[in-house]
Amino acid sequence: MIVSPTFLPGIGNYLEPKRVLPPIRKWSIDDRPREKLVSKGARSLSHAELLAILINCGNAKQSAIELAQEILLSCENDLSGLAAMDVEQLMQFKGIGFKKAVTILASLELSRRKQSQLPCSKPVITCADDVASLLRPLLEDQCYETFYVLYLNHANKLLHYSCISSGGLTSTTVDPRMIFLEALRQKATRIMLCHNHPSGSLRPSNADVNITHKLKAGGKLLDIEVLDHVIVSSEGHFSFKEDGML
Repeated sequence: MIVSPTFLPGIGNYLEPKRVLPPIRKWSIDDRPREKLVSKGARSLSHAELLAILINCGNAKQSAIELAQEILLSCENDLSGLAAMDVEQLMQFKGIGFKKAVTILASLELSRRKQSQLPCSKPVITCADDVASLLRPLLEDQCYETFYVLYLNHANKLLHYSCISSGGLTSTTVDPRMIFLEALRQKATRIMLCHNHPSGSLRPSNADVNITHKLKAGGKLLDIEVLDHVIVSSEGHFSFKEDGML
């Protein structure tokens, strides 16, 4: 179909009509996201093309690619911004229903977990940088506080890590009994604590300080050493040990 340009009275020029892409099924096979993934590999696809595969189909006015581009533009093409969205925010885009929103968020969560998955050989955790590198993929996009504990043996090899609690925007409840019960199960002799600050602040709160000292005191009774408490945010990370607070 040929679309005629629109003449704007009083301006003396023509407004170029918006180019409408044909449906993806009419694209060249090499340009279709699914076929391109198979023939050239997933790494050859753009963010929008990968997101379009998850979306599957667009709406009456947009192809899946165009809808994906609109969603990415809303978060300035930042995948961390996309990962921070919730189901309701994604459903604001025409063509994104509940199932598509859940599919997008599930795929992003899988990506987070892959990044933080333990290698076959148990890594050695010696400092706050090691803790932050391991847990940042799980924590940096969270819009609520989440508290993790790393369980180590006497050589600082990581035996296990687990999420102890998830809370609100500014706090989460930590039960010391859960932490030490898991430490005994894992036969851990050392632990490291880590939680995020969604606000971006790296300053520990009074509650952060209190729970750290409480866990340190409890660990002494069980001969389980609390090595550090690391706070992760979009601004970096903070270490109680390195700052002389532990």
